[in-house]
Order: sequence, then C-alpha cells, then structure tokens
Amino acid sequence: MNTRTMFSLFAIMAIPVSTSAATVTHLHDNWRIESACKANAGGDKISMPEFPVDSWLKASVPTTVLAAQVAAGLFPDPYFGQNLRQIPGTTYPMGQLFANLPMAADSPYRCGWWYRTEFTAPAKAEKDGKVWLHFGGINYRADIWVNGHQVADKSAVAGAYRTYDLDVTDYVNPGHANVLAVETFAPTEKDLGINWVDWNPAPPDKDMGLWGAVDLETTGPVTVRSPMVATHFQDDSLDIAELTVYAELHNASTQSVKGVVSGTAAGVKFEQSIELAPNESRTVAFAPEQFPQLRVRDPKVWWPLQMGEPHLERVTVGFTAAGQVTDERSTDFGIREITSELTTNGSRLFRVNGKPILIRGGGWSQDMLLRTDQKRLEDQFKLVRDLGLNTIRLEGKLDTEEFFHQADEKGVLVLLGWCCCDHWEHWHDWTPADLEIAKASLRSQMLRLRQHASLLVWLNGSDNPPPANVEKAYLQVESDAHWPNPILSSATSTPTTVSGDSGVKMTGPYDYVEPSYWYTATHYGGAVGFNTETSPGPAISSLASRKKFLPDPEAWPPSANWSYHNGGGEFTNLTVFDDAMAAIYAQPKSAADFERLAQTMEYDSERAMFEAYSKNKYTSTGVIQWMLNNAWPSMIWHLYDYNLDSGGGYFGAKKACEPLHIQYSYDDRTVVVVNSTYKPADGLVAEVDVHGLKWNELYHSHGVISAGPDSSQRAFEIPESLFGGAERIFFIDLTLKDSSGRLVSRNFYWVPGTLTTFDWDRTDYTHTPAERYEDLSALASLPPAAVTAHAEVANTANGRMITVHLQNSANALAFQVNAAVRTASGDLVAPVLWSENWIELGPGESETLTALLPENAPASPVVNIAGWNVAPISLTVAQ
Repeated sequence: MNTRTMFSLFAIMAIPVSTSAATVTHLHDNWRIESACKANAGGDKISMPEFPVDSWLKASVPTTVLAAQVAAGLFPDPYFGQNLRQIPGTTYPMGQLFANLPMAADSPYRCGWWYRTEFTAPAKAEKDGKVWLHFGGINYRADIWVNGHQVADKSAVAGAYRTYDLDVTDYVNPGHANVLAVETFAPTEKDLGINWVDWNPAPPDKDMGLWGAVDLETTGPVTVRSPMVATHFQDDSLDIAELTVYAELHNASTQSVKGVVSGTAAGVKFEQSIELAPNESRTVAFAPEQFPQLRVRDPKVWWPLQMGEPHLERVTVGFTAAGQVTDERSTDFGIREITSELTTNGSRLFRVNGKPILIRGGGWSQDMLLRTDQKRLEDQFKLVRDLGLNTIRLEGKLDTEEFFHQADEKGVLVLLGWCCCDHWEHWHDWTPADLEIAKASLRSQMLRLRQHASLLVWLNGSDNPPPANVEKAYLQVESDAHWPNPILSSATSTPTTVSGDSGVKMTGPYDYVEPSYWYTATHYGGAVGFNTETSPGPAISSLASRKKFLPDPEAWPPSANWSYHNGGGEFTNLTVFDDAMAAIYAQPKSAADFERLAQTMEYDSERAMFEAYSKNKYTSTGVIQWMLNNAWPSMIWHLYDYNLDSGGGYFGAKKACEPLHIQYSYDDRTVVVVNSTYKPADGLVAEVDVHGLKWNELYHSHGVISAGPDSSQRAFEIPESLFGGAERIFFIDLTLKDSSGRLVSRNFYWVPGTLTTFDWDRTDYTHTPAERYEDLSALASLPPAAVTAHAEVANTANGRMITVHLQNSANALAFQVNAAVRTASGDLVAPVLWSENWIELGPGESETLTALLPENAPASPVVNIAGWNVAPISLTVAQ
C-alpha cells in the first residue's frame, strides 16, 4: 500500500449531513452485488469497466447483503412467521446471541461479498483539487478498489462504526466513467460488530455490507470537516451565550498551505489566518476569549420537548487559500448547554440550560436489516412526541444522520453509547488491534455526531463499564474531539477507578410486574434514581398487526410462530406475564381474550412506571422504557409495535406523560399533580371519586392546588380505612381542571383491595416474582354497559382527523373502551394518533376522541370500538 493510502486511512473523519462547497456525488444507485465465492475474480479485474456483472444482484446503497437479497425477492419476507429460519446460514440455536457464535461452515455469508458500481467523476475544480470517497459505514472489513487499483485493504478498513475518507485523486478519471468495487467481510464473533442482544433474532449475514452511505467528493487541497458549536451560558438568565466553534482541517497536499479559516455561527462572523504543513490535520477553534463577538446576547435557545422550542441555528466554516475556497461546511446546531451532577442520594441529574429535567424515554432500535425509510422515521418521531417522551436511548445502533436531524428538530434528547453483550464488552479477549478499532470507531462517531443539539450523554459501556485502560483511552478520544456533553462509564451503577460513580442503575425489571412494584421496589427497579432500561415486558400486538407477521394470528394457544416473535435469552417465552394474567385477571380462552387482557395489563403497568418516576422527581431522575420500538415484529418490549400500531401500553405511557397530570400513588394512596412544563399552573381544581365494583360511591374529595414549574405536588390522600372493608376492587376516578374550569387531565384506576405482595428475595434481573398476587378477577363480571357511538371525518391543517363521540347510557361502568381504525376488510391502518384511548365511561357519561389519520388511510376508514363489557361497534366513516 502506498503512503498516500496509508495517510488517507489515518485521516479518518466523519462528514455530517450538511451543505458543502465541495462537489458531492451520492453513489446511491446502480450497484451490483455478488458473493466473492461466485465472482471468481480479484478486485483488480472486478473494478475494471469491462468486467461482466449483468448476472449480479441489482441494489442501492446503503444496504446490507441480506437486505439487498430481500429487496430483490430472493427470499420471502424474513419478518413473517419463521421465514428467517429458512434463509441459508440461519442455523444458530433459537434464542442465542448470534454475535457471539461463528457462522456455520456452509453459510453463504462466510464468503466475502462484492459491491460494485460505475460512476462518472466530476472534473477537478482546481489544479490541486482532491477527490475523496466517503464511506459512512462498512460492516465489518473491506478491500476497496478503484479502476483496478487497491486503495484500502481489510487490515485498515475494519470496524462497523468507523467512517472513512479515502483520497482517490490519483485513481479516478475526472469527467469519465469509473468503477468502484468493495469486497466486504462479515464480522466474526471476535469483532466489534453490530449485534441484537436478546431483542430479536439476528440476520444470517450479521448485517454485513455497506450499511452507510457512499459519496464521492471533490475539494481543494485543504478540507473542512465536522464543524461544531459548543455553548456555555454565563448565568441562569441565559442572556449571554458564549459560543466556541470547532472544525477539523486537513491539508491533503504535499506543500504547506497558508489561508484563512472563516465562518458564521448564528449570524456571527469570525475568521483567523493559519498555515498548515504538508499532510497536516488540525482542529481549529474559535473561542469567545479571542473572538468576543461569539458572546451572543439574547440568543434564541434550543429546548427539548415540554421545556420550550427546539430552535436551531446554522454554522458555516470554510477555508480560503490564494483567494479560492478549498472547502466549506454548513450544519445546524442549537444554542444549548447540557450538564449533569450527582444528587444527594447519588443519582445522575441532567440539566438543560441550567434547568433540571426528569428524563422519560424509550430504547430505540433500527430495522434488523438496517433498512431506512424517511417517512417511517418521521412517523416514529411523531409517535415519540405524541407519547410525551423527551428522550430516546440508543444502545449501539447509532442511526443515520437523518435520525439525529429529526431529534434536533423535534426537541427529543438522545442518550447513546456502545452496545452490550458481545465483543464490545469482552475486554478480556481484546487484542491491541481491537482497542485501536474501538478508539477509531469512537472518534468517527464523536466527529459525526457532536454538533447535534439533541445529544444528552454518551455512555462508554452499557451493561458493564470498560476497564481502566479502555476507559482512559475512550476519554482521551472524547477530549480530543471536544465532545460537548456529559459522559458516563456505563448504563449501570458499577463505579470505576477512572470516573467514579455513574449515578445511574440498570436493575430491571424486563418482565411483567404489577403496577405497585414501581412505587415499592426502591432497591431494585422502582422509582428512585435513574433507571437506564426497564419495563413491564410483553407488549402484544393487535390482531390486525399480527396478521402482517404471523400465518396464524388467531392461534390459541399461541403457536411456535408466535413464540419466535418473543425475545431471546431469558425472554423466549411469556410465562411470567401469562401466570400473572391468569392469577390476577382470568385465564384467557382465545387469542382475542388474551389480547384484551394483555392490553389492560400493559396500560396499567406502563402508566404506573412513568407515574412513579414522575411523582418522585428529583429523588428519581430518569427512566428509560425498554423498549420504545422493535427491530422486527415482536411480542415484547415496545410502546408501539413494528407496524407502528399503538396499544394499551402506548396509551398508559401517554397518559402518564401528560404535560399537566393528575395521578394516584399505590404506595401511600395520595393523589398527586405533576407539572412537567416549566410554567406555573395556579388555581387548579383536583377532584377524586372512588366507587365500588357496583359503581356505589365510596369517597369524594376536591381541592384547589397550585402546581409550580416542573413540580410534583401532593393534592390529598385517600383514607387507608377505605380499603379495609368488603370491597374487592376500587375504581378511582381523578380529574384536574384549570382555573377556567377546563378539564386538563383525567385518570382512572382499578385498584385491588389488597395489592400484590412481592417475593423480594427471589428478585433476579428479569423481574421480582409475586409472593401473593392481587385479585382483579371480578372485572370479568362487570355488568354490560350500553355504549353508542358516531363519528365524522374532516380535513385539518395536520391531515384528516376522525372525531368519535361516545355515550354510555347504562347504569354500569364501561371499562377499557378502545377505538381502532381499520380498512373495510379489517386491515391495519397505522400510525393513528389518538387523543387518548383505553378509557372508562361512567354511567351516563360521554367522551369525544379524535384520531389523526396517516396519509395512506383509506377514503372511508372503519372505526371499531370495543371494551371489556361493551358490545362491539363498527362505524364506516365517509367524508
């Protein structure tokens, strides 16, 4: 390998999505893919124009090998039923972590796989112009060839999360046809690859291939990369923001270059003269101490959801030499400052612009085949905002630039870091080369991501903190990259000798627990401290959604197809959930019965989890639901499912995360008002009504309360004596109205006379089992309600919206009334943004729900209404 190529690999930088003075050609289309075991030629031949590829698979990049094969129809939908198991190479034992296992000897993905494309290179813009190939992600190793010349080999191109800028100036033909050929190699069980832990199965190719974008760029001899603006406020007034601008410069020529680095940030101009030595890389900084104009008065500040507006500014940095702009980059940024501290109880508390924030979020997953879809991404961020969550956690799966752009624009914080459970945390097996790959991967991601306003914190480990030598190496990379946000050693409470206490915990549970758990399990997953991943486990998709991924969606008992769409490891079955359902509610007799019971259980426990953490702020400082979404259709760990359908758990979480909210506490029977906004709410009227199973009134109280900004305020306590009588179930109906009498929050609970008793000594990382279950079985005997409904649809500024009017004319409670939008044939319509769902209607009570439809909804959708004791209703809604 020549010295030019050696240097090109040394100068690994990340290019954020941005405007640029460079000429950029996106090499997205016109690719061909073939197994190296079938190509029967080397890169010197394959990368020449005359090499025949008509028989190769057509593809677009980014794509993994298997994703390209599926797109071409070589395999049936791998997400349906057990089709994945029929794909060659999917021979690893079900439920085991494939990342830690070698590929089978006969797997077609043990071979290298070639990616080949032909392109026309732009003419050089200037005499000393440079041509670069940028690779946004290669999993895992690669040999790279251009026009018969090898420009990089797999000894240097290694690491799923590295990015590469390769100087190919000497190998391309400007203005003419060129050939790029990349032989990719899958990660082994001893590589720092991409793994799916116990979330879902893994594809047999281990997501090998060009999973990131490939771009061709032309620049002058000096390049500008990764502009970033760090913010520091002089005080809590936020009147003056001190901005520091960073950018990465590289002189790709063999001569010294004198020039001017200049730019603007939030409209403020800056510049300085510098000289770069031949082949020199340098970080250039503009600090307010030397550039006082970067002390910006009355800035427009970026805020996350519920704190304010996520206002974005623009930064541009360019380099000019001899009157010519050699390169220039522009990108969005937010004027904001994120800090963290340990509270008096040792919990990690985050602050945004000096204000504390209770982190309420969910764990994110990319598609299992790493496929991307802009519309689907936008829809998911709409669901996150609709839920009222303020944070997404990425454990590995460091998504695309567009993901982070959406987070910036929508005001959603991102907690991110490395993944657990495979070679990333098998440090005792690391070679010196592994450490270098890990450091290079970290540097790539730091420079790729650091400018994003949404980034909350980086985690250097997940289930374990790295050993001292690795943590020190990581911290040095982060310092060198001027990472502007907090850094934690891991997602666990394990301290390190380097950085001390993390202030977070990862104590579970991950399987079903009853609602009261979240209030009482203070030494485990309950609402104390910052829980980086936890949930009540299973999340059963609706029948309409199950039809999209199961051949037997109504099977009872559930078939092996159903089980394959559970998790891995300890989560291959739903035994804990099923046992609790049978003991507390009823033994289901059909798939429909199971779905109805499951949705109610999910609503109740998801709501309790988020509410417990909200009540206890800032004794509790954060909770991340495990998970927000799934990499493929799954029966566990989501708030909305793979098909973007939302069930009981979604609406329980949405209810709990209302900006201004009233809630019941299982531990001390108090009624609490939680204000998650940063404005005071005075003159609120809180009211509680408690009824028995026959809707006999047992208790009533009301009072006026003022809720300060970002507060948790006790309104009153329901007497303990109320729960000591003959009643088995208590219906607790809470309302909160503002000073004008407008209803701002309503919350309804079904509370057993005796709560579950937990067997704390048998707690494991999955859950705490019940010593004695609570009893809610009487709900199955509720007298029938008489619900009527009518609906209309209208066009709004946000799209078509259905309005559903519900009325209960019976003298009995209508329990867990839910509405769903379907096609005339009963197929799923998703995502649908309901104002609320899974509600209760007291005798004589009415309620109006709204549903914002997706763009592809049918012209005359059907609204299906059901409930525990409600006769099904089906309404065809025509405009």
